Amino acid sequence: MGIGKVTEQLDWNGKKVTVAGLGVSGIPAARVLHGLGALVTVVNDGDDERSRAQAAELEAEGITVRLGDGATLPAGTELIVTTPGWRPDKPLFTAAAEAGVEIWGDVELAWRLRGPDAAPWLAVTGTNGKTTTVRMLASILEAAGLRTAAVGNIGVSLLDAVLGEQEYDVLAVELSSYQLHWAPSVRAHSAAVLNLAPDHLDWHGTMEAYAADKGRIYEGNQVACVYNVADKVTEDLVREADVEEGCRAIGFTLGTPGPSQLGVVEGILVDRAFVENRQKNAQELAEVTDVQPPAPHNIANALAAAALARAFGVEAKAVRDGLKAFRPDPHRIELVEEVQGVTYVDDSKATNTHAAEASLAAYDPIVWIAGGLAKGATFDALVQRSAKRLRGAVLIGADRALIREALARHAPEVPVVDLDRTDTGAMSEAVREAARLARPGDTVLLAPACASMDMFTNYNKRGEAFADAVRALAATGDA
Repeated sequence: MGIGKVTEQLDWNGKKVTVAGLGVSGIPAARVLHGLGALVTVVNDGDDERSRAQAAELEAEGITVRLGDGATLPAGTELIVTTPGWRPDKPLFTAAAEAGVEIWGDVELAWRLRGPDAAPWLAVTGTNGKTTTVRMLASILEAAGLRTAAVGNIGVSLLDAVLGEQEYDVLAVELSSYQLHWAPSVRAHSAAVLNLAPDHLDWHGTMEAYAADKGRIYEGNQVACVYNVADKVTEDLVREADVEEGCRAIGFTLGTPGPSQLGVVEGILVDRAFVENRQKNAQELAEVTDVQPPAPHNIANALAAAALARAFGVEAKAVRDGLKAFRPDPHRIELVEEVQGVTYVDDSKATNTHAAEASLAAYDPIVWIAGGLAKGATFDALVQRSAKRLRGAVLIGADRALIREALARHAPEVPVVDLDRTDTGAMSEAVREAARLARPGDTVLLAPACASMDMFTNYNKRGEAFADAVRALAATGDA
């Protein structure tokens, strides 16, 4: 179990740092830098009531805040620390590039601030499954008796993890493509890219740029670069990475694994990567039924988590114990109720086509509840690959017509209910219509393939509305 390399500590006293953006990462970054002696100016596009309240708190602590102007580079800026949501084409960053000013994200800042005994990072990215995989990994590490936390894009903030009093043996780190874009120095002990599908292209500009930012997670890896055998792009990113000598490419697959891979054999998760004589031997890690729910994409998540844990030297028993103890967050292929022989499953977190396809692959036959904000997505490929599983579809949300048209082209025999309403009762009607289409043995699956903000505050609220409607249905017996 190695220790991650620690970067040279910087002298922050009097350094003029601009923090781009208020919010969950900008405010802590400003406070940390101010506490280190930096002269901090926070710039923010917005100038609303909430921003003014946040600014007042920071200014009371001696931090300068400039609201309503996030485009102009403050005079004398020596470094910019940005929140993940700020796009690379912002005028502020163009001005910084022209002035030769470095730009770091909050993850880069955390990496640079680690102490001499810093815990190594096991890092995870991908279009879908990051949070589940990182939490699975943390559960496995805890089962091995290691001091750890799920950090980064979830759970404990990275700044808190590296600067707090809590000591860790290893960190399970979720990193988004936004965070990786601004994190040029991060060097993980081992890292995984779970999958890649078009997403956030409005931020990255192209699929190639998106993939390149995801691939940064492999740079400088020390022990293992974990990739998805079924997703060749992830293996290509490993091949392109500049890693430390001796670092290995480790694949995970839902099929029988080859040497240097983890996979599944007759319902058993097995390791042919971190064993002696991997050409001939395999180590049993867990049973498929130890993973809940045992949907294919969740098994893939478990294999990726197991690969990272094994790269860190974790024994097979801890992999099994950690997976058995783990339960996914709400709204991720979550069983709600069984009503009159029909199973109702909430996967509101399936906010893009890639996630929805993985969800749809886990059940058959399905009455599919879908729709919302498409964010530029197309649905033909998703419908083509899932059509044979569909008993029916109930469509909601602003961009439901795009899904309806794809169903008409590729699954014209599937009955479709198109709900032209966006009020708070729309989900209840959607569930009632799905129940009408379903037969005993079917699954009614909320896997929207779209964002939620046209009708709901977030995907959590959408999932809660679905679960409430299902329970109301069960209580009335109207299915």
